[in-house]
Amino acid sequence: MGPFATFSFLLIIGSVMVYAFIRSRKVNTNTAEGYFLGGRSLAGFTIAGTVVMTNLSTEQLVGQNGQSYAAGMEVMAWEVTAAIALVFLALVFLPKYMKYGVDTISDFIEIRFDTTTKRIASFLFIVTYMISFLPVVLYSGSLVFNQILNVDAILGVDSLTAVALISSAIGVFGLLYLLVGGLSLAAYSDTIYGIGLIVGGLSIPVIALTVLGDGNFLGGLESVREYTPELLNSIGAVDSEFVPWPTLFLGMLFNNLYFWCTNQMIVQKTLAGRDLKAGQKGALYVAFFKIFGSLFLVFPGIIAFNMFGDSIENADNAYPTLITAILPEWSFGIIGAVIFGAILSSFVGALNATVTLFTLDFYKPLFKKGATDRQVARAGKLTTVAIGLIAIIIAPLISFAPAGLYHVVQEFNGLFSMPLLAVVILGFYSKYATALGAKLAFIFHLIGYGSAQLFLPDVHYLYFFSVLFPLEVLLIYLVSKFKPLDKPFMFEKELNKVNLTPWKHRFWVSAIVVIVMLATYVVFSPIGLAAQ
Repeated sequence: MGPFATFSFLLIIGSVMVYAFIRSRKVNTNTAEGYFLGGRSLAGFTIAGTVVMTNLSTEQLVGQNGQSYAAGMEVMAWEVTAAIALVFLALVFLPKYMKYGVDTISDFIEIRFDTTTKRIASFLFIVTYMISFLPVVLYSGSLVFNQILNVDAILGVDSLTAVALISSAIGVFGLLYLLVGGLSLAAYSDTIYGIGLIVGGLSIPVIALTVLGDGNFLGGLESVREYTPELLNSIGAVDSEFVPWPTLFLGMLFNNLYFWCTNQMIVQKTLAGRDLKAGQKGALYVAFFKIFGSLFLVFPGIIAFNMFGDSIENADNAYPTLITAILPEWSFGIIGAVIFGAILSSFVGALNATVTLFTLDFYKPLFKKGATDRQVARAGKLTTVAIGLIAIIIAPLISFAPAGLYHVVQEFNGLFSMPLLAVVILGFYSKYATALGAKLAFIFHLIGYGSAQLFLPDVHYLYFFSVLFPLEVLLIYLVSKFKPLDKPFMFEKELNKVNLTPWKHRFWVSAIVVIVMLATYVVFSPIGLAAQ
């Protein structure tokens, strides 16, 4: 990386941090609500920025483009179909969470069921984030950062050492972010990085197609259509190892509802909204981003195949190879800053969610029952350091894990995602669902999912979700039927902490989201760009 690239990288990182610090100073991070939820002060655009950047890690940027290099546009399902779940978040889940003033998903479970069920869900969240998501974000992001900027060559060390150093640096930087400004500081920086990611991300396929077309963008697009039309088909085969098409209506839908509507890491950002209107705006803005995000999270992998054929041995190298081939060296600092922001945002977002769950669900009720608000915030900061350091230590060890980390993380989430979704939905709509039914659903899922993975290794796990989620809903219903509550459950009172007036445009904006999502599938189908 040349002097200009280094200077531009440091300038962007420093400027974003200063801007975010100034914007976040009005929030008191010495209180629990200020530290964990940004003082419930975020506007819709800020919520959208921090949700996008928390969700979007370089493991997605590289992993999904790597998958599309091998399989084509069917991989876009992970992005495009998320829009439906975000509509559900805006119209159904978020109003109910805010109505009862909860700080975490597990708070709602405790109100509706009992404390033990709450802690089961909270514990599974914490273990998943700490052992799987946080280290993978640091490792995969550092790997890409090193590939693009050649940090190992600059420092004269081997690649694993460089990755360990980069992940440590980003991890420590992320810790400082949370300790200095809590969620609000991270949210304001995410907004800027989000804009940079959209502009920078969309520029990659534009530049790449122009290069492929010898200076003509449309020529490059026509070249892709002519030589690899099969890769432009978003409808995966029934036995696809990436996204089998029947799962779009079942397993993929259920997985998206879990991730976007019941996942603490995501929902916490919308709960930080200054009112329901802001949260709904943020969720629906993200829905549009997820649809168009496939243009730089999936499509560049197809362009890479057209440029390099099957010469790239490891598909995960497709995106870094494409970037280094089409961009001038002076721009590496800018791209590096955007990638740095993506890693940082995902790491900080997941770390904040993990700390929130541990501090509010375990520390305060079990270890420090009489803790003041300030003591809870201080404990949260100490926990931030502890969990962050654990993730930093584990991150380099991910190099010894099997390939396909994106797939691995999704499968790991599958250990508890379906029963959690079932528990929350029945908590909303059933007056008779019991805590016993909820607990048995978690146990049934662990046994069923584990057995399916063991005895049916060749069946895609989204098929397992397709079967297990309905079975777990039925299990909770039957258990609650045979061992019912003494009386139907009723929420005692509303504890809303913000204005619950909904966004007046929510319904027609949601309708546009659904229409655009369906149109995207038509475009990338055998009756669209994939026509042969």
